[in-house]
Amino acid sequence: MPTALPSISERLSALGITLPTPANPVAAYVATQRAGDLLFVSGQLPRKDGVLLHEGLVGRDVTLEQAQACAKLCGLHILSQVEAAVGLAKVKQCIKLTGFVASTPDFTQQPVVINGCSQLLIDVLGEQGRHSRSAVGVAALPINAPVEVEAIFLVS
Repeated sequence: MPTALPSISERLSALGITLPTPANPVAAYVATQRAGDLLFVSGQLPRKDGVLLHEGLVGRDVTLEQAQACAKLCGLHILSQVEAAVGLAKVKQCIKLTGFVASTPDFTQQPVVINGCSQLLIDVLGEQGRHSRSAVGVAALPINAPVEVEAIFLVS
């Protein structure tokens, strides 16, 4: 008899992860928007207990490793928003991530930074966490955040 795959809650527990409280929008938008079977998650910032994990530009103020940790924290916030909107058990597939990295003009490892979020989603969601992705360098992000990530999910 084949062994059942672990549930998302079992994976979170095995990874020692507790999802943060979903962040409230800070302007005139909603945290998530459902359109049919698609759930759009607004850009999430790397906040822990309401404070940015790191601030500034990657390549000057923030190291590559710190930026990856920020991307992972953005991923935790994305999962938290999905859980609040529809429940993680309803995720069929992560379709797309778009990651923004506030970085110096000579920093070119934006994809490596956003891997912090991508790997988290694969670790938590398994094959349903595999996605297409863009990783973009930008001059600045809201409140001096070094990373912001938004996502689209297929849900039931």
